[in-house]
Amino acid sequence: MEVSLTEKIFSIEDVKKSSILEHGAFYLLWSVSEQMGLTGALKEAIPQLWKEVFTLAAHLVCNGEPFMYCAEWVERTESLPVGPMSSQRVSDILWRVAPEAREHFYQAWCRRRMEREYLALDITSVSSYSESIGDVEWGYNRDGECLPQVNMCLLVGEKSRLPVYQTVYAGSLKDVVTLETTIRRFDRIAGGKPILVVMDKGLYSKKNIDCLLSMERERKFIVAVPFSSGFARAQIEGERKDIDTLNNTIRVGGETMRATTKERAWGNGEKVYVHIYFAPGVATGKREDVFGHISMLREEAMEAPGKYTNSKEHAKYLNIRRSRKDPSGYTVSIREGAADAALGTRGWTVLVSNDVRDAKEAMGIYRAKDVVEKGFLRLKNDLDLGRLRLHHQDRMQNKLFVGFVSLILLSHLHNVMIDHNMYNRLTIKSMLKTLSKHRVQTINGERILFPLTKTQREIYEAFAIPLPHPCLCSYNL
Repeated sequence: MEVSLTEKIFSIEDVKKSSILEHGAFYLLWSVSEQMGLTGALKEAIPQLWKEVFTLAAHLVCNGEPFMYCAEWVERTESLPVGPMSSQRVSDILWRVAPEAREHFYQAWCRRRMEREYLALDITSVSSYSESIGDVEWGYNRDGECLPQVNMCLLVGEKSRLPVYQTVYAGSLKDVVTLETTIRRFDRIAGGKPILVVMDKGLYSKKNIDCLLSMERERKFIVAVPFSSGFARAQIEGERKDIDTLNNTIRVGGETMRATTKERAWGNGEKVYVHIYFAPGVATGKREDVFGHISMLREEAMEAPGKYTNSKEHAKYLNIRRSRKDPSGYTVSIREGAADAALGTRGWTVLVSNDVRDAKEAMGIYRAKDVVEKGFLRLKNDLDLGRLRLHHQDRMQNKLFVGFVSLILLSHLHNVMIDHNMYNRLTIKSMLKTLSKHRVQTINGERILFPLTKTQREIYEAFAIPLPHPCLCSYNL
């Protein structure tokens, strides 16, 4: 007996011996990687291992599971010709990518992606279960856990919203120590292309600003100033009475706020632009929250004053004192100025820049820095890199390197889905699962693609990649 598939005639035995593999998800990742120049950068930097590194990265994006499960995924997926990806094989790959190859990749990637854009910079901690890795040292990570950890610095383009560079430091190093080293290392990678570094409050210090202003080639920057700094508090007090006017009103991302800019002297004759912002809507919301919280604390204290005499939260806003005149034995009153102190900086933001003079432009650039924070969350949560289960420095660095390649792919998927409003009906996980159901069957050496569903076709079209060819493998090796 014979059967017909796409006008080909095959015997039942041929069909029984055929293989069916998942095709669509890997095809999507391969195609977007080609579009971005990612595969080109990998081929240039690690010509002997680029297929294996890309396969590991694609596995992380598709599954988000540890590398030990890569072998199963490769067996059921039409991917690059990498052979079996057993745990031992993966371990060998993580040994063989040299540090020079990683740096070569960053240079190649920067050449392909470094449009003139702002770079958001941030540092996060990644914990490890190993105590034998040189850069892993004990300390509280940024998730509040006491575990051995490394500090990872990530630079992300704010226009492309794609990771550009990453580097790893010892877990004991402070954020302020890593800034100058990171920028100098990035200079070597980017070949001196101009950048504007956008930094959050955690990277602010006078030392850091001095460093950026005094480097051989002045660095353009925007940095948020924390309210723990006397400098920030002084700027707010100087504008508190006069900032809330129509002339000072701006709109950023649909939000209305007040803003003013002052030019201030900084250090050795340098000048910076200080942008001070006040968001009345935010301040009002916070005011109601604080007033409601204090009111609740007062009610609790009046019902059972003796219960809360040692409560730090109640003492922060209330005076609870013993009294013979009151039937309860206590008097409860709100501390004078407690609410004002709690609300002193609510709704305010202070940014410092040596380049951007316009307050609206500076806030728009700063607001876009959340691409870094989202990048870190994807790296640690979606890509199974929140814990490094490795016991050697080079392998740890290479796992993070594979994670970086994965993050580029995942970020691109996220960007396209945002731009095309795809999150209304799909998540990245459900999109990849939908595409994985687009399969290919091989019978006697003939590749036969399953028909596309409407959703699968729409996904391919949203990413502007050619629809899979019905007969030929599309991977250009």
